[in-house]
Amino acid sequence: MGGKYRITGDAYPRLRRPRHRRRLFLAGTGALVALGLAGWGTLQLIDVFTGGDKSASAADHKRDCPTPKPSAAPSAKGLPKPAAIKVNVYNATTRSGLAKSAAEELKKRGFTIGEVGNASKEYDKKVPAAAVLLGAPTAMNSSFTVLGTQLAGTVQKTDTRKTGEVDLILGAKFKAFNTPQEATAAMAALTKPAPAPAPSSC
Repeated sequence: MGGKYRITGDAYPRLRRPRHRRRLFLAGTGALVALGLAGWGTLQLIDVFTGGDKSASAADHKRDCPTPKPSAAPSAKGLPKPAAIKVNVYNATTRSGLAKSAAEELKKRGFTIGEVGNASKEYDKKVPAAAVLLGAPTAMNSSFTVLGTQLAGTVQKTDTRKTGEVDLILGAKFKAFNTPQEATAAMAALTKPAPAPAPSSC
């Protein structure tokens, strides 16, 4: 072969590596970098829209979630003392002397005693419960509450009276008053704050 490509025997033509392999390598590297940047950017966007800071997010959630309030319990300061409650004691049973003995026991416990005697025809031998507490509507959450701690199984009724006195009408199931210790425990249970409800996840 002659001319420019004539082989003389003392030199060889220089061959270059194909350039397409280098291009493939550079293209693959670029794609990996691009994917990495895209993933990082996605995480940043997620942090922006979800709050990013977990402690701040939790604080915001806690601030938005309403805190349940414990139910209100009767206040001991709002209840009258036994001495401030005037009790009329009436016997609606066939047992004689029951009203008198009951009135004496209530007096020992600090209550003010009013009338003592037999019940009216409306209630005489017509009270199947332990007793009926009868008074003005204002006695429902005050005098009835205090007097009710002395005796279990009472029925509360109101009438049109304007005075603050309360009628205790003893019935067929009456046996005895609660012990002073039981009455004190009952009063403490009434004035004890209700336990706070479990926090809700909202």
